[in-house]
Amino acid sequence: MTKSNILTDTFGRKHNYLRISLTERCNLRCTYCMPADGIQLSPKDHLMTYEEIYTIAKEFVNMGVTKIRLTGGEPLIRKDAALIMEKLSSLPVQLTLTTNGVIVDKFIDHFKKCDIKTLNVSLDSLDTQKNKEITRRSYFEKVYQNIILLVKEGFQVKVNCVLMKGFNDDEVIDFINLSKNLPVHVRFIEFMPFDGNQWNMERLVSLQEILSKVHSNFEKNVIVKLYDAPNDTTKSYQIKGYQGTFAIISSVTNPFCDGCNRIRLTANGQIKNCLFSSKESDLLTKLRAGESIIPIIQNAVQTKFKVRNGMDTLEKFNQSDMHSNNRSMIAIGG
Repeated sequence: MTKSNILTDTFGRKHNYLRISLTERCNLRCTYCMPADGIQLSPKDHLMTYEEIYTIAKEFVNMGVTKIRLTGGEPLIRKDAALIMEKLSSLPVQLTLTTNGVIVDKFIDHFKKCDIKTLNVSLDSLDTQKNKEITRRSYFEKVYQNIILLVKEGFQVKVNCVLMKGFNDDEVIDFINLSKNLPVHVRFIEFMPFDGNQWNMERLVSLQEILSKVHSNFEKNVIVKLYDAPNDTTKSYQIKGYQGTFAIISSVTNPFCDGCNRIRLTANGQIKNCLFSSKESDLLTKLRAGESIIPIIQNAVQTKFKVRNGMDTLEKFNQSDMHSNNRSMIAIGG
C-alpha cells in the first residue's frame, strides 16, 4: 500500500481531515462534555510536545491530509498554543480550530498570521443563567462579544450549540435569529453519549424535531435548503434575507458516516478512528521509540466500522455498554 492510499479505509472513505486535541484541560466545565467530578488527566509527560504534534501532523499531510482542526479541552489555554499554530501553518493544509470563545480576543492577530480564516465557537444558550448552568462558569457575555469581534475582524464563525430537551431546545428560533444580522453559521448538534455526561435518548432533540420547530415559526417559502458538500456533517439551511445560515448535525438520528473523512489524535497521542470508538491506537509510544507510526495509522484506518463504531441502530445507542467505555468528550477533542 502506497502512502497516497493509507488513509483510505475498507469502505473507500479517504481520511484527509485530521483533528488534533492540544489539551485535556478547559476553562469551562460543560455538562455534556465533562463529568461533574472532572476527569483523570494524563500525566504531563504522556502528552505530546509541540514538536511531536508537528512531526505527526507532517506525516499525516504526507499521506494526504489537507485540513487540520485544533481542539481540546480548550486548545487556546495550552501555553504553547500560538507556537503550535505557527508550526502547523507552515504545512500545506487548511488550519482551523474549535474553541469555547472565552479568550479568542487574545489571539486575533495570531490567527491572521497563521492564515486561520474559520473558527467554531461553542455556545449552548443565549440566556446568561442557562449558559452559567451548562458551563458551570459565568463567561456568556465575554463569549458573545468575542463572537461579534471575530465577525468584525473578518473571520467565518460557526456557532456550535448542543441541544438538550427541556434545557435549551426552546432556543432554536432564537439561535436562528442570531443569524439575521450576523453572518454566522449556527449549527445545532444532537446530544451524543460520552463517559459521564448522563446521556439518554429522552434528552435528544432530533433533526426532525428541530426542523419541525423551524417550519412552525417560518413560512415554507423563506426556508432555503443549502448545498451540502460530500464530506459535510451538516444539513444546512438559510432564512431568506438573513445574513447567516443554520445547520443540523444529526450524529445519532441521521448519521453521515458514508462521507466521513475524519481521524482524531488525542492530546496523549492516541488515534481514534471514530468519535464513538472506545478503541485507540498509540502513536506517541512508537514515535518516541524512533519507530514508524505509519503501520499504526494504517491499521486504525483499516479497522474502522462502517457506522459509528458499530452502533448502526438507535437500539444500540440505548445499550450503555456500547459507549460507556469511551472517553469523555473533553479527553477526545470532539
